[in-house]
Amino acid sequence: MFFDSDLLMSALRALTPILLAALGGALCERAGVFNIGLEGMMLMGCFTAVTTSWFTGSPWLGVLAAALAAAAYSLILAVGAVTLRGDAVVLGIAMNLLAVGLTGFLLRTVFGVQGTFDDPSLAGLPLIGGFSPLAYLAWAAVGVAALLLSRHVWGLRLRGVGEAPDAAATLGVSPTRYKYAAVLVSGVLCGLAGAQLALGNVTLFSENMTAGRGWIAVVAVMLGRALPLGVLLAALLFGLAEAAGFRLQGLGMPQQATDAAPYVVTLVALFLSTAQRRRRAAARARTRTTGVTS
Repeated sequence: MFFDSDLLMSALRALTPILLAALGGALCERAGVFNIGLEGMMLMGCFTAVTTSWFTGSPWLGVLAAALAAAAYSLILAVGAVTLRGDAVVLGIAMNLLAVGLTGFLLRTVFGVQGTFDDPSLAGLPLIGGFSPLAYLAWAAVGVAALLLSRHVWGLRLRGVGEAPDAAATLGVSPTRYKYAAVLVSGVLCGLAGAQLALGNVTLFSENMTAGRGWIAVVAVMLGRALPLGVLLAALLFGLAEAAGFRLQGLGMPQQATDAAPYVVTLVALFLSTAQRRRRAAARARTRTTGVTS
């Protein structure tokens, strides 16, 4: 059978890095910072997790180092977009390109190899019930983020900063502080996503191993409208597409076709979402026109 429990397990493993990164992007979106640098932050997390785990022999130190490294890397976006008021889109693209070049250079410098570093002594994350602890953390983070944004004062202020920063400032809330916090938390989550990808899903580092998952996370934020539950559902969709691609590859389909499955689903989902929003906007416009005419 094509659809079975193994496919679901594979999909849940595949969605974890996307979900962690997308939650970080959703927090930034709520704070009014459009973060498309998720890909670069994830890639920095991948390399740092593998490097630290290999040198120390501890995957947990690798996870911690990945979170800290990605958070430090996210400061590029925080300083550039929040303090210097630069274009967040341009900064995010630059961060993604820089991460690809920097990790490739460090791979040759630190390990003396090109392409892929794969060593039997590299310690990966343990599995509990078929999943790494970071997978359970990602699922729990959805509930925490939902409660935080809807009930906690910090989350309500974060939403206020994103929707009306000037009004928030008049109430004594610092938009800069909250935007920095959102970007730094997104860096931590992207670092955890990278650690999951490099030490949980596999146990190696390959150049550009994120392979567009950060961009898929950006689309998940857009499809989920920066709501934690919506982001989870979007990430599950992409996880199913990736798992289905691997299953089709095992059934004999060309690897190039199966590798493209998540990105095809991303484009279709984005197209349908955009079309739906345009129809809603047109319906609202017709309603307003009818009301004025009557």
